[in-house]
Parts: sequence; structure tokens; C-alpha cells
Amino acid sequence: MSTTNTAKVTVITHPLVQHKLTLMRKKDASTNSFRRLLGELSTLMAYEITRDMPLQDLEIETPMEKMTGKVIDGKKQVLVSILRAGNGFLDGMLNVIPGARIGHIGLYRDPETLQPVEYYFKMPSEMEERDIIVVDPMLATGNSAAAAVDRLKKLNPRSIKFVCLLAAPEGVATMQKIHPDVPIFTAAIDRELNDHGYILPGLGDAGDRIFGTK
Repeated sequence: MSTTNTAKVTVITHPLVQHKLTLMRKKDASTNSFRRLLGELSTLMAYEITRDMPLQDLEIETPMEKMTGKVIDGKKQVLVSILRAGNGFLDGMLNVIPGARIGHIGLYRDPETLQPVEYYFKMPSEMEERDIIVVDPMLATGNSAAAAVDRLKKLNPRSIKFVCLLAAPEGVATMQKIHPDVPIFTAAIDRELNDHGYILPGLGDAGDRIFGTK
């Protein structure tokens, strides 16, 4: 899968990823098609994100003989969804790593300060033994992503990655300043944020488009 890397930011440029992203951006895309495309796109992105996933040996028997094969150490993986839009990523990611555990962080953005406020936090046990993939479709100001990673680092996981559909340069800069050790994976880095903190050209409010709400 073709990628472009710059200072811990990976833009996944595979043609199928870019094709599906463009269809999702269209303002006349239905909720059903938007949700379906997001599932397909997140599955494709998962292949790149999990390139360095740990493996473990497994003794098996083929129709011909016994052998030792390699399988994903999926029980060590945790997908952490930043509610609520992050949930749109989960099914597609689970197609690739079905053994992953799932955690949730509830954050909303204060409309005046644009700062995140936490309202929910639930994680699997023994997080210090796990590798975390944080999922949220949009990396806009980066404040919510940075707050989520702050919270997760207190659990001392083995590693953390951040995955989004779209990123703004401002959000990337925020994450690189506050959490330079956390790799970012995205399908595109868009031009800028508007005065309300929305990504331009973007695709609108990802949560509303996934769930069909206003």
C-alpha cells in the first residue's frame, strides 16, 4: 500500500482509499452510503496501520503435516473510539483485527473555547500490556485527540497510534507538539480550519453523517 511519511504522519494514498474518501466527501452522499464507505475505508486503512502488529507462534496441522505458523497477537490490541464518530471506524477495523478489545472515550467540544470536556471513559483491564489504536474520523483542532491521548497515557500502554479519516494542519501540529511520540495515520491532510473549527474542504460533521443526525 503506497504511503507518504512526514515526521510520524502517514497519509495513506492507496487508490481505493482515495476513491472512497472522495465519494464520502460529496454532500449528496446518503447516510447509508457514507456509513458503508467509512467501513470499507477503515478496513483498507487498517492494513497499513497494523503493518507492525506483533505476531505469535501457533502450532497447527495442515492436511499434510504439523507446522508452526504465525498469528496476530490480537488480544494485545485495543481500539479506542472517541465518541461518538469514532464508532464508525470500529467495524471496519475489526474486520482486520477481530480479536481486539474496545475502549470508549466520550469528549465534546465546548463551542466557546473549542476545548474538550470528558463525559465518559471505559477501557479494558491490564492496559499496560496493550497496544492502543485511537480512532476518530476528524483531526481538526487536535484538542480532543490530545486530551484522549493524555488520558490514555496515564494507563501506561505499550504503544499508542492515532487514526483519522481527515486531518487539518492545525490538528497535526497540535498532536506533534503535545504528543510527538504518537504516530498519526490519515487518508488526507486538508487545507485549513474555518472559524468554527471545521475542516476545509472537509466533509462536514462526520458524526451527523454517520448516524443521520443534525
